[in-house]
Amino acid sequence: MKATEINSILLENYFGLIKNLSPEIKLNLIEKIITALKDNSTNNQTSIKKAFGAWKSTESADEIILKIKESRNFNRKIEDL
Repeated sequence: MKATEINSILLENYFGLIKNLSPEIKLNLIEKIITALKDNSTNNQTSIKKAFGAWKSTESADEIILKIKESRNFNRKIEDL
């Protein structure tokens, strides 16, 4: 299947879901879609950061690694059997 065919099928499925909604709900949905399209450019960057995380720090990578290594605790106690 081509991407256009898949998109067309998805569109038909979504339309099947919303065609029986009331006109008021349809208008609210249209407003939300318009707002999402307007905010898409700025929202795209933040959604990527939310999905994969982002580390903000003024420390360098070497300083962070050193802190992690220094904070390690090895209190391994082996019990006799």
